[in-house]
Amino acid sequence: MRVLWMLIKIILGLAIAIPLGLAAAALTLGLVGTLLAIAVLALKLAFIGFVGYGLYRFARLFFAPKKTTPSPVHELPPVDRYYEAAMRELDTELGRPVR
Repeated sequence: MRVLWMLIKIILGLAIAIPLGLAAAALTLGLVGTLLAIAVLALKLAFIGFVGYGLYRFARLFFAPKKTTPSPVHELPPVDRYYEAAMRELDTELGRPVR
């Protein structure tokens, strides 16, 4: 009788565990498949972007106007005398040497 009861418990345990295990395996494979599909899609988009950027650089090489030499830098505007006076006054108040 003990052997029969032990076999019934094993059969009931397997009757519950096997369908749950199959469902868990299917769910896991579904998630892994989805992530794999997303990774492949991202790789395809990266490749398309890389080819597009290459075509852009190629077209820019042939069709963009040539770079010219930059214009010379003009003289800087004169220093603001009020700013300089304010800085001298601040330096004297803080005890620093006058500029």
